[in-house]
Parts: sequence; C-alpha cells; structure tokens
Amino acid sequence: MADWDWQVFCRDTIDGEARPSCFGEGGDITYLDWMLSAWGWTASVSLLALAVAMLFGCLMGILRTTPNRGLVLLGDAWTELFRNIPVLVQVFLWYFVAPELVPALKQIPSFLLVVLGLGFFTSARISEQVKAGIQSLPRGQRMAGQALGLTLPQTYRHVLLPTALRIVIPPLTSESMGIVKNSSVAFSVSVAELTMFARQAQEETSRGIEIYLAVTALYFITSILVYQAARLIEQRLRIPGTIGAGK
Repeated sequence: MADWDWQVFCRDTIDGEARPSCFGEGGDITYLDWMLSAWGWTASVSLLALAVAMLFGCLMGILRTTPNRGLVLLGDAWTELFRNIPVLVQVFLWYFVAPELVPALKQIPSFLLVVLGLGFFTSARISEQVKAGIQSLPRGQRMAGQALGLTLPQTYRHVLLPTALRIVIPPLTSESMGIVKNSSVAFSVSVAELTMFARQAQEETSRGIEIYLAVTALYFITSILVYQAARLIEQRLRIPGTIGAGK
C-alpha cells in the first residue's frame, strides 16, 4: 500500500513545517487553508458562470422560438458561435485577446473573464434546452395567451416560460454540474481554484496522491450538492399530475 501522509495538509505553505493545527494561526497559511480557499474560488466561478449561462441561455432560447425571423437568426448565431468553440479556447480569447481589442477589459479581474467565457459557452447549451422546452408545449398555449390579449413578451412570461422551465430542470441540472467540472479551466489563466491548487501543492510537497484525492473529493461533494439542490427545486416546481409529483 502506498505510504500516504495526510498530515501534508497541516504543513505551512511557506516553510513546509508541520503546524499543531491544520488551520493556520497568526498569519500562517497551511495547505488545508489554501485548499479551502481554492474550493471557495471554484464555487464562486461556478455560481457566477451559472448565473450568466442561465440569463443568456434563457434569453437566446426564447429568441429562437419567436415568430420574428431576425431574432431567431440572432439566437441561432449566438448558440452556434459559443457551442462550437472549445471552452478553453473561449477562456483564452477573453483573457488574452478581448482586453487588447477593448482596453477597458484589462481592469476586470481574471476570474470574471473566466466567468464570461464559461458562462457564454454553457449558455449555448442551455439555449438548446430552453428552445426544446418551449417547442414541446402545445401550440394552444401560445394561442390562448394571445386570445386573452397578452402581448408576446407577456405570453412568454406568464404562459410559456413557467411551464417550459419546469420541463427542462433535469437537463439544467446536468449543465450546472458540468459548470463545476469545467471551472477547472480557470487554472490556465492563474485563477486560484482547486485544479491550480492541486498542481502547485503537488509540486511543492511531492504528495500528489493525497492532494489529488482530496481535490477529487471536493469536486465530487460540490457536484452532489448541486444535484441535490436542483432535485429539491425540481420537486417543489414539478407540474401537478406528472409522475413523481407530490413526493
């Protein structure tokens, strides 16, 4: 069996000496402190990217189902553009290229640029799901909204979206979990998230097994928490009369 040393997380990140507590005191930072901080960065990037993805994904999904041909083309162009460029390339474009074209972006922290890249990439996938959810509804629902005198935006807001979003909660759960995993691309632009911590800590301590197992466990825990939260939302918003309603 491998000679594991879990006390590595109680070492000081500066001098490598073990500390009585695994949490640093008096300005000392242990590898456990560093890892928990990195976990916070991973969660922050994931949550902000999910918010961006939901906002633009829902908007583009709606545009692609309107009767306005111009809006449909705009939604299709957005979806195809961000869906067909690898997420890592998009992060590099936002970090290296966009600030040269728009100098004001140089003032934005790198982790926010990662949020934009990851959020726009995921928004293309959410756009497809929202479009499918709206198109799965009976045409009579749109007609009923218009017959009641609702405008097109009001029909979407009060009639179509409440039902369509309930239908697409399961695939949105998968996208939320995917964002957590894809947030690892942030290490490529020096955002101090879990993957970057793992690489640097392994190089400094030569304890790759312990470091990567701990980081893997944190990714797993984060994904499970996202899944459970989405499942709770799905149960609360489930359409009455469908399978599993009320459980």
